[in-house]
Amino acid sequence: MRMHITGAAAAFLLLAGVGAAAAEDIIIQPEQETVIREYVKKQPLASVKLPGVELNLGTALPDTVELHEVPNVKYRYVVIDNQTVLVDPGTRKIVKVIQ
Repeated sequence: MRMHITGAAAAFLLLAGVGAAAAEDIIIQPEQETVIREYVKKQPLASVKLPGVELNLGTALPDTVELHEVPNVKYRYVVIDNQTVLVDPGTRKIVKVIQ
């Protein structure tokens, strides 16, 4: 009986962790992404090279990377290795890689 309780508790904690991770996902509405794409197209930036930094969601960018504002959008953007990425300015973490 003791094993079943421990197994059930472990399963619950695992599922709770998955739920917490899903709650942290950033959702950018298609309309907002369109606004961002159009703004970025009109305000092109030189691409920055960051050797050893992978462009994954949640990757924190170094303080040396200058983040640029998009009017009326809470996130900032930068072009890294010819890819536009949206960054949370508070954490400097990548929230979206725009394809």
